[in-house]
Amino acid sequence: MRRWLTVSALLAVLGFACVLRGQTGGSASGPAGTTKVTTGNKVTPGATPDLSGVWRRSRRPPDNKRKYTLYEIALSLTNEEPPMTPWGLEKFKTAKPNVGPHGVTLAKTNDPVAQCFPPGVPKIYLVRGAPLEILQSPGRVMMYFEYDHFVREIFTDGRQHTPDLNPTWMGESIGKWEGDTLVVDTTGFNDKTWLDYEGHPHSDELHLVERIHRTSHDALVNDITIEDPKAYTKPWVSHMVFDLKPDWKIEETICEDNVNFSNVQKISESSK
Repeated sequence: MRRWLTVSALLAVLGFACVLRGQTGGSASGPAGTTKVTTGNKVTPGATPDLSGVWRRSRRPPDNKRKYTLYEIALSLTNEEPPMTPWGLEKFKTAKPNVGPHGVTLAKTNDPVAQCFPPGVPKIYLVRGAPLEILQSPGRVMMYFEYDHFVREIFTDGRQHTPDLNPTWMGESIGKWEGDTLVVDTTGFNDKTWLDYEGHPHSDELHLVERIHRTSHDALVNDITIEDPKAYTKPWVSHMVFDLKPDWKIEETICEDNVNFSNVQKISESSK
């Protein structure tokens, strides 16, 4: 599988990334012999911002507009219903999520993640609250997820999207730096994943734009704009906050182990 091929690329940059780890501030060597100096969220002009470290999505409510449940904080992209097209609405009606206001039992859910299919983007940020590690090297930023050890490559070397992309679970991500913000443009998705745990669908026309930056040394923000003219009548956005976990490391989380446990629960549920 292509995902496993990227693991070798990940290992190749681990040594370089260790130099770039920004969990304690200070200075580090940057690409092409430049010097990168970070103090909190401030970056020396002309240097590449440092987003490296182990991050976990914050469980704090994003605002005070309403009372938030654990489901809304941990498992959804937004507290507002996105504007769906008739096609998108029909697809959404077929979803049987395991959580949320329309949740069903494990025995009845059709969530692709429950069968160990890749979560896709942006849902991978939501899976079980698992952390991710950001690693940087010249021309590339890599996201190494604890969940099933998925690897996401974001190329920042000036390349364009590949023409006539074959659809994939995670899409093709091309990034560029705008000041202290990493802007990530992702296309080339298949239509087999959900955007969130509630079952919001997407088509193979899905286009994501993420704006990722540190608001302080210990906080990372990702503003995601979701465009899919087949599924939604206009773009909709999500705002995610991640907390730095300087003492954490990426552990092993194997989806198949969770599925075996879930199958036991399904058998128990069906026997009632």
